[in-house]
Amino acid sequence: MMERNKGKRVGRYAKDYVVFDLETTGISPERDSIIEISALKVQDHAVVGEFSTLVNPGRHIPAGATAVNGITDEMVADAPDIGTAMEQFLAFIGEELLVGHNIHTFDMNFAYDAAWSALGRELRNDYIDTLYLARRYLPELSHYKLTDVAAHFHLQTCGAHRALFDCRMNQSCYEEIGKLMEVRKQSGGAEEEEQTCPSCGGELVLRKGKFGMFYGCSSFPRCRFTRKVRR
Repeated sequence: MMERNKGKRVGRYAKDYVVFDLETTGISPERDSIIEISALKVQDHAVVGEFSTLVNPGRHIPAGATAVNGITDEMVADAPDIGTAMEQFLAFIGEELLVGHNIHTFDMNFAYDAAWSALGRELRNDYIDTLYLARRYLPELSHYKLTDVAAHFHLQTCGAHRALFDCRMNQSCYEEIGKLMEVRKQSGGAEEEEQTCPSCGGELVLRKGKFGMFYGCSSFPRCRFTRKVRR
């Protein structure tokens, strides 16, 4: 497996960003294909543009995938191939900060591999994964799927698992979590402040090691910075 030279995962409340979401034929970037890409461009917390396209994977879409997202072979028959779709997507996002739910281990890997294999380009944008933010700022939840987070904020979830709808839902969730982040930041408390890696600028994540708790860089193994937990 090639090493993905992705951007850094960060954890902050930004005013300008691009929310994106993918629908795929399965869960493996090596074996499965992207069949839908959608994105929303946000400036000063307001949506100012959108991008969405189905993608023809050049092969049959498994019934299991269709059961989840409703996308069929017939729907993608006249859609662009992944090279064309990724070129349009990369042009839309530019160098903007990306936002998505569960993108650290899923969407970013699919998008990175597709950009590299189809265009020979790396997806180097830094990104925010709202799954990690939800786990930190909504500890009262028992599940953290995007629909669970949206339901917590009383947002509409009917239509989930189509990329553009999920982008809209996630953008609203991110803004709601951002408000919580601002409140806690203003209330003080060192552990509530964002922990940033001084080496690469990535987010420091609380981990448990042989000698106790410590902060490690989320960009590991590319960055191996660690910091002891202050007592």
